[in-house]
Amino acid sequence: MQTSADLKSLLSRIDRRGYPAYKDTRGAYQFPGYVLSIDHVQGDPFAAPSKLSVHVAGRTAAFPPALYRLPCQRIALQDELTRQFGRQAAQVSFQARGSGHSGLISLSRCGQEVLERTACSLDPKTGDLLLRLEVGFPANGRTINARELEKILFDDLPRCVKASLICANLDARRLQAVADLAEDQKAIREALPRLGLCAFVADGSILPRESGVSSRPMKGAVAFQAPPELAVTLELPHRGLVRGMGIPRGITLIVGGGYHGKSTLLKALELGVYPHIAGDGREYVVTDDTAVKIRAEDGRSIQKTDISLFINDLPNGKDTRSFSTEDASGSTSQAANVVEAMEAGTSLLLMDEDTSATNFMIRDELMQRVIRRDMEPITPFIDRIRELYDRHGVSTVIVAGSSGAYFHIADHIIQMDRYVPRDITALAKGEAAHFPLRDEPLAPAAAPCFQRCPKADPELRQGDRVKLKPLGRDGFSINRETVDLRYVEQLADGEQSAALGWCLLYAQRHLLDGKRDLRQVVDALEKVMEEQGLEALSESRSSVPFLARPRRQEIFACLNRYRGLRL
Repeated sequence: MQTSADLKSLLSRIDRRGYPAYKDTRGAYQFPGYVLSIDHVQGDPFAAPSKLSVHVAGRTAAFPPALYRLPCQRIALQDELTRQFGRQAAQVSFQARGSGHSGLISLSRCGQEVLERTACSLDPKTGDLLLRLEVGFPANGRTINARELEKILFDDLPRCVKASLICANLDARRLQAVADLAEDQKAIREALPRLGLCAFVADGSILPRESGVSSRPMKGAVAFQAPPELAVTLELPHRGLVRGMGIPRGITLIVGGGYHGKSTLLKALELGVYPHIAGDGREYVVTDDTAVKIRAEDGRSIQKTDISLFINDLPNGKDTRSFSTEDASGSTSQAANVVEAMEAGTSLLLMDEDTSATNFMIRDELMQRVIRRDMEPITPFIDRIRELYDRHGVSTVIVAGSSGAYFHIADHIIQMDRYVPRDITALAKGEAAHFPLRDEPLAPAAAPCFQRCPKADPELRQGDRVKLKPLGRDGFSINRETVDLRYVEQLADGEQSAALGWCLLYAQRHLLDGKRDLRQVVDALEKVMEEQGLEALSESRSSVPFLARPRRQEIFACLNRYRGLRL
């Protein structure tokens, strides 16, 4: 391994040469207390920044094993160190000036959720720490400015490493609080099935967000307070007794006037599948981690999906037990989304009336009188919702503001009144008795068939040149195909979408053999990420992209929305 002195000498030799000479810097260099690895060098100052990594030995970083004893604590610690390094890097980024990206120092930008990322990883056996970052190598025009890069690598970067990756230089109480919160969140999640709950919202939580473009908590917002009828008290390992609202398994309806907090509560439940950082306001909002937000998704691709649970006897004679379309309607897309969520192993569906297809959700009495059931190919969700829970163990939480039909079948009805939840189950049931449902209950439907075994696309086979381009949370493009993930609403970070792109490519190259069904394919992908890390998806150890781990539910969603999937 070369030394930092070797790197400094090299920079002196290539100063003021053409930009391609920067390629000579690739390699690993021993600095005091850490190893700096230059993994990929950009082709010119306007190209994507160079990729570097910092390796700190466990004995040097010296983080106590108690801080990462549990996997959730390790992920939380990695998240905290990424944020710490990001704050330090922001203070020195672009201090070196020049063309294009000259002087940039950056890494993953973490949001309110705590996610496992390639940006930072800690080996639980040795305590060794690896942090990945990007640096814009400085240039004047396309001429190397090595003196400015020397300032970055020998002054700015060592200060960032010392201030954020060495335990002795960090706030020990803050680090302990991060580990304790992660363990408390895990305890709540583990308590949900034991208590027959699908979600928990702690008293004092701040659910409204700062704005439509900010996920930070709103200042002066009404703090959440559980209604007595649904109050649950949990004893957590570190925080002790925590009271809040437990949402029981089954069918729960959230109602109320406009702007009273219905959708705000649902949004908190959607993202409660992830742990949140302290101060977010939703750090003690925990939802069944298999929960899936369901909505209508006009225009999406559906391939050989059994939607006969909801749709049958189409006028064109199309087989709904193996339904395919390149341009789904609102009702067919929502039916497919429900069935695909079941295939992904969900125990909880989350729905908002505002983003649902009306004819999928309900048919009112007048419409039933005019259009008889035997004339309508769609079986509304209201006719299957009880069956989903009783036969398949899938609970549902629905936000409704205009139709009271679900009052009849809901187990619990929560009214949001100026952001304050009230249990109005008895009242709503009493009123619903005056408006009986007209149709008789349906006979149970056959369980959906999930035996879909995709084959690989020859264009994406190993060795072929494939262009994979992340598009933020909206999705990604792979060669000429765009995978639209805009309506996969539980994706919390663009790096998760990027990881889904690599999941798809990895599956195409290694797993799609026409013999494994989709569940087995996703199982294999999760095993790769669990045993080899997210970086194994990219198949390039020298230039690992910034990725964040997606849930299995989003992996299913990605595969199902890829129009090139061969079934």
